[in-house]
Amino acid sequence: MVTEHSDEDCEGQMQLTDDDEEALCRVWDMAMDKDVAGFLQEFKATDILLGVIAKSRCPRLTEICVGILGNIACFPDTCVTLSQNEDLGAVLLLLFGDTDPPTLLETSRLMLTCVSQKDVSSIWLQRIQQQASVRSNLLFIMCSSTNTDLLEKVGELVDKLFDLDEELMKSWITDQPREESDEGESHLDVASCLLEAAKQLRLESPNGLEVYLHAIQLLTTIDEGIQTFASPDGPGKVVWDFVCEVVCEDLCQPNDLPIVLQEQKGILVQAFAVLQALYRCQDQWSSKNDTSLPLIGTILRVLQYHSECKDDSTNKDDTQDEQLQTLAEITAEFLADICIQIPKATVADLVKEGHLSEKTCLTAVGSLLPNFKTSFQHLQFMLSETDPQLADTVRKRFPV
Repeated sequence: MVTEHSDEDCEGQMQLTDDDEEALCRVWDMAMDKDVAGFLQEFKATDILLGVIAKSRCPRLTEICVGILGNIACFPDTCVTLSQNEDLGAVLLLLFGDTDPPTLLETSRLMLTCVSQKDVSSIWLQRIQQQASVRSNLLFIMCSSTNTDLLEKVGELVDKLFDLDEELMKSWITDQPREESDEGESHLDVASCLLEAAKQLRLESPNGLEVYLHAIQLLTTIDEGIQTFASPDGPGKVVWDFVCEVVCEDLCQPNDLPIVLQEQKGILVQAFAVLQALYRCQDQWSSKNDTSLPLIGTILRVLQYHSECKDDSTNKDDTQDEQLQTLAEITAEFLADICIQIPKATVADLVKEGHLSEKTCLTAVGSLLPNFKTSFQHLQFMLSETDPQLADTVRKRFPV
């Protein structure tokens, strides 16, 4: 079809005719049907599409072929058969080095579909672990692409890989450039690339930003990740600054209604989980800033809004309650870490700027007790020296 009826551009790339593209797109759409996918598999469509992809000089043709494979892979039986094709596996992983964004998007979608199928995920994880170029190519996409759809899908893929395979995540963190390689991509580190993609998606895609924050949070769950963030010349400080900015400027603002937590609870959980992990690394950074008043103010506001949401029991189901409770718990843990060594001047400024009012203070103290008694006692002591009246109110409400 392509060799006989396509045009060739000045760069040697082939272009599909309109009729050919329309016919192939019909097959692409039809492959979303389980019976059609099975029929295509029965007649060796996978092998045929593999041959076309391997020889293609037409980006649109490659994209469509990978897209058809992606639809075939949506069904467990056909995904198993497709995944057992070693040659196809090798070619698809090499496609992450392609320069065509639509092809990269469909390749990422196909790979995410395959690793999400429990019967074949181990096959793909092993292939990805063995194919070193996958790491460098995905990192390069994350740190250089401005394509929102592509960044979202690559983020979902990397997040899924890290969630499924801790050893793979460790190897991506600790991988060092080979001496004989002069390629810039080999020097990219995972955390910085995740950060760059998150920055790109901050205004374009809140859902995409949440995915990248979760991937960063996964890095903080293993020693190798914490060591990277704690390193004086590591990415910890810049990640901290970015996530603080997102929390303080984009989320749970003073003029928002408490119900905003229902919309933002997912991203707030990820953001606070990252910040709490990085907060514990700060002593090792070459430059450490005091925890910002706006950040503490947002923490207090989230706890206050959660308290008000909890009091309003209408239109809530068990799943929503569980997610909000998770947010409340991680916010309280983060506040406890801050309060255990909060300086007197910071408490005074919080009171002066209205972040620590009687209302927010009582809610905050309620979240600290009984699990974080030491943090409560230090906060109470600082209050007694900066605002004795507020401290007395707290003492009467919480006579510990």
